[in-house]
Amino acid sequence: MTSKVTVALAGATGSLGVAVLKELLAGGVSVTVLSRKGGRSAEKLPTCPNQTIKEVDYAMEEDLTEALTGIDVVVSTLATESISAQSALINAAIASGVTRFIPSEFGSDTANTKTRNLPVYKHKVMIQDDLVKKAEQNPSFSYTLIFNNAFLDWGIRVGFLINPKVRTATLYDGGDRPFSATRQSTIGKAVLGVVLNLEATKNKGVYVHDGVITQNGLIAIAKKMDPREWTTTTSITAQLERSGYEELKKANPDIGKAMYGFLTRAIWGQGYGGNFTRRVDNAVLGLPVLAENEIEEIVKVAIAAPSGKNNVEF
Repeated sequence: MTSKVTVALAGATGSLGVAVLKELLAGGVSVTVLSRKGGRSAEKLPTCPNQTIKEVDYAMEEDLTEALTGIDVVVSTLATESISAQSALINAAIASGVTRFIPSEFGSDTANTKTRNLPVYKHKVMIQDDLVKKAEQNPSFSYTLIFNNAFLDWGIRVGFLINPKVRTATLYDGGDRPFSATRQSTIGKAVLGVVLNLEATKNKGVYVHDGVITQNGLIAIAKKMDPREWTTTTSITAQLERSGYEELKKANPDIGKAMYGFLTRAIWGQGYGGNFTRRVDNAVLGLPVLAENEIEEIVKVAIAAPSGKNNVEF
């Protein structure tokens, strides 16, 4: 099946961007990859008949507007440090007649008031507010926010959820708190699902996951493969949140340390919306919710995969 909807993808060469691009192209969508001028990362992307690469200066709205001419949907998978660059991208999208903008959300439930107020999501919330305002002012323009909570396979591979390579884990709030987790490939399929269901996903947040798990459950699966004992420590997310605020008050705060604490609070904290069971939108986007045995197989594959760089995205 080939979609008539045209998509521009910002951040296509990042870890998540590659997964999103793969699923869009597999779904028959025509994709324009926005590559930063002067950069060479886009050269690593495989060639595909449905793919076009355009170099842009993200600081110049005129440049972006020209690149987005003829595009229906803009998808941003820009990394944390580039989140604020989406403001110019949004303005250019409106100027060029884009009808849907999917920002670089892809994480915790920032529609939840407690999560929304955490400093780690300050820039994401600013972009959300800007999108809501622009959609109200421009009836032909709309947005979709995609929430997926924790990255499943990636989170295991980099040792964030658990670290199977050395059999260690930091158990947040005891390790028995159920939380939603999602593979990057599923996030890519969710983006495709939005592109193919624009009316049903207009001006709202959609919630997707592969399933709900616990950290201790992940360790139990790992022990089926390797029964040796694990070394675990326990960390209380409420304390991590308090410590994060204290860190930010310092003259020279460790920003990464503070934000990491806020992130764990959003994923595992009671009342922070990390379990999507009651609101999951998989069916709207044509995505299955996986059975327990399917989750177990995914975890086994992730455990067996080579370790990645532990650069946790906020």
